[in-house]
Amino acid sequence: MSDQKNLIVAVGLSILILVGFNYFYERPKSLELLKQAEIAATQAPLTAGIQQAEPVKEILSRQKALTKTERVSIDALKVRGSINLKGGVLDDLVLVNYHEKPDPASPEIVLLSPLNTKEPYYVRFGWVGQASDQLNGQASDLPGDDTQWKISEKTPLQTGKPIKLQWQNSDGLKFERSFEIDDNYLFTVTDRVINTGKTDVSLVPYSEVVRVGTPVTSGYYILHEGALGVLNGRLNEFDYPKLQKTGMVKQETTGGWVGFTDKYWLVALIPDQKQPVHISFANKPAGQSYHCGLTVDSQVVKPGQSLEFKQYVFAGAKVLQILDQYEEKMGFDHFDLAVDFGWFYFVTKPLFYVLDFLRQILGNMGLAIIVLTVFVKLLFYPLANKSFKSMARMKALQPHIERIKEKHGDDKMRVNQEMMELYKREKINPVAGCLPMLIQAPIFFCLYKVFFVTIEMRHAPFYLWIHDLSAPDPTSFFNLFGLLPFDPPSFLMIGVLPLLMGVTMLLQQKMNPQPTDPVQAKMMMLMPVFFTYLFASFPAGLVIYWAWSNILTIAQQYVITRMVPKVVPKPSPLAIAKKTSNTHKKKK
Repeated sequence: MSDQKNLIVAVGLSILILVGFNYFYERPKSLELLKQAEIAATQAPLTAGIQQAEPVKEILSRQKALTKTERVSIDALKVRGSINLKGGVLDDLVLVNYHEKPDPASPEIVLLSPLNTKEPYYVRFGWVGQASDQLNGQASDLPGDDTQWKISEKTPLQTGKPIKLQWQNSDGLKFERSFEIDDNYLFTVTDRVINTGKTDVSLVPYSEVVRVGTPVTSGYYILHEGALGVLNGRLNEFDYPKLQKTGMVKQETTGGWVGFTDKYWLVALIPDQKQPVHISFANKPAGQSYHCGLTVDSQVVKPGQSLEFKQYVFAGAKVLQILDQYEEKMGFDHFDLAVDFGWFYFVTKPLFYVLDFLRQILGNMGLAIIVLTVFVKLLFYPLANKSFKSMARMKALQPHIERIKEKHGDDKMRVNQEMMELYKREKINPVAGCLPMLIQAPIFFCLYKVFFVTIEMRHAPFYLWIHDLSAPDPTSFFNLFGLLPFDPPSFLMIGVLPLLMGVTMLLQQKMNPQPTDPVQAKMMMLMPVFFTYLFASFPAGLVIYWAWSNILTIAQQYVITRMVPKVVPKPSPLAIAKKTSNTHKKKK
């Protein structure tokens, strides 16, 4: 049993160290990097992608920046925004089904924003190359960031209603760029060039996602936020500090995708899955802007011929069902890896689907968590029963263990030897209580991942004061749960749910055999307090799971304890021998 308590202490201290490191070191460092990036974005010119972009002259409001250029609107089922006709850039996108806060009246999530705003984030496309012969002593003119594209009719981009942009240079090259959008978040972008001139032209199509300034991340070590991509069937991740150090990463791949991920949102470029492409991740200048892009090998377009480059852009919420559909129907390689399910992916993803299935049946994610907890308990019921029976017998042996300690005093080796012999005679495994915890630990961490990274948990309400199961309990004991008119600091936000969890943990501890070491006993008494404070910052859904799991465990353990008969230890062989010897002496 002491091994079990040592395991609990070790797990608790490990979590405390990781959380403390994140809060006191990683988060301040990321905030400082953000400040440096904002200063650089306002003072230095932007170097983006393959071509030089315009210098950032001033920071405009998003609304004002959108009125500076001619645009064609996007009016789809789940997104709205516009495409900038200057450069043919996708730089204005709002997610209509998601809001900044649980209140539906709060602002909608802004995903993409144009250059010269506070947080520019956009997708650009273009061509690079040079004519095989000189045309009038000049290289062939190609569309870039300053190109003013034309559109025959300014109809909004809608599902089933694509739009086409056109531009022609003086050398006889006609360029077309069409945009399509589906019912979710997938854009199909097709670039086409027609050579009506008299000279062969070698061209390279490219596309890239550009993000200016270092974004504020959630700052948690269990979640990746930054550049990522599946290259040659393998997931590659580069957070913002890593890109600042490396500067540029290049790789070739066939299939896969690249982009930038936030906790819940993704902007990704997806090429033809059968075409070899060149991938690059970059930070340039240092701390100012981040890029991920793709190109293909140059191709020669002869007079009278055309060249077409088709790709996809995903820009939206990381809804797992949608990502899986794209992987299955479109063949996007491992597209579900955009959701950071971590090392236990093979457990976390199925666990999420079970939880989501229960949510669809019950209509509430909190109820789904409660039912899932019952399923987990049933799954481990036989093992837990065996463990609880062993612990009940150990608790019944506590008086006998105390007598052993009194008898042998400070001889710890003899005490341990006598205890082991006692457990052996009574056929009790002292480490049996550890097994359920060891087996259920991965499930706990997988649930933590599910609650933390899946957008389906975001702003999912429960009942009463819990309006977001992915956020901590918003109440606090230190203002009497809202009765006193002040808001405590974040480190004092210990709500109703964490306190309930702490009480159930204390009750469960009282039902277990108590440590024989007084120092260890005092440490164990502090564990419910420590875990209550720790869980106060955890998602409310996870606290509900843990508290409800404790309640079920207490009920199960109570029933089993009452069923286990009172233990009367068998005498040791040495005691039997002494008793027999004394009996013979008396008879003589």
